[in-house]
Amino acid sequence: MKTTSLVRGDEHTKYIWLDLTSADPGETIAIGPGEERLVVILSGRANLTLDGQDSGAVGGRADVFEGPGDAVYLPPASSAVLVADQTPGGLTVAVIAAPVSDLAPGAARVIGASDQRVAVVGTGSWARTVRTILGPDDAASRLLAGETVHIDTGTWSSFPPHRHDRDSDDEAKLEEVYYYRIDPADGFAVQLRYDTDTGREDLRMVRDGDTAAIPAGFHPVVAAPGHRLYYLWILAGEHRAMRVFIDPRYRWLNATR
Repeated sequence: MKTTSLVRGDEHTKYIWLDLTSADPGETIAIGPGEERLVVILSGRANLTLDGQDSGAVGGRADVFEGPGDAVYLPPASSAVLVADQTPGGLTVAVIAAPVSDLAPGAARVIGASDQRVAVVGTGSWARTVRTILGPDDAASRLLAGETVHIDTGTWSSFPPHRHDRDSDDEAKLEEVYYYRIDPADGFAVQLRYDTDTGREDLRMVRDGDTAAIPAGFHPVVAAPGHRLYYLWILAGEHRAMRVFIDPRYRWLNATR
C-alpha cells in the first residue's frame, strides 16, 4: 500500500485534506476514526467493511474517464476497511477530509455511482459532465465534492468563470482543491486564476496527477488539444452552500463547475 499526501491544511486549505492511496490486489486500506471523510474510488474494486459490518463490493471502474465511481462517506467516529480484489492494477482511492462544523455530519454510507447526480453542462467547446458525489442537499457537515470530466478533447470547464471566496447573498466563501487526471497521461492542461478585486492574474500548467489549491478568484481550466481532462473537486468552508459568483461579463453563458 502506498499513500501520498497531496493537500495538508495550510494557509490556502484550512479545511481540506487530501491523500491518494493505492493498494495492490489483496492489500488492505484501513481508514480509522478522524475528521469527516469522503473516500472516492478512482479505479479498481474492493470489499468494504464499514464500522465492522461487511458492506460488500464497491468500485469497479477501470479509470475516472469510464464513468462515475463509488464513494464512501465517513463521519468522524466511523471507520472503513477496503480490501483490494484481484483486479489487475489494484485499487486507487482519494481520501478527502475536513474538520466538522456546527452542522452535524451525516451517517456512514456508501454513495454508489447510481446515487450521484450526473449532468452535462455547457455546450460546444465548454461542454463537460459533472458528477456530484456529495452536494449541498446531501447529509454532511462541511464537505462538498464531485467530479468533472471533459466530454471532448481540448475543451474548457469551470466556465463561465466563477469564484466563491467572499461571503454575500450571492456567494459563499469556500476554499477548493482540484485533483487532475489527463488522457492521454502525457498531456497537460492550463489552470487559470484571476481576481478582479486585486488585479492578480496567474496560470499554471497542470499534468496528470497534479493537485491545485484555489483559495481565491475566478478559476477556469482548459485541456490541451487532443486530450481529455478530469478533475476531482473538493469544497469546504464556514458555510455548506453552493453559492458561486459568476464573472458578470460571461453570465449569459449560464453554466458552472
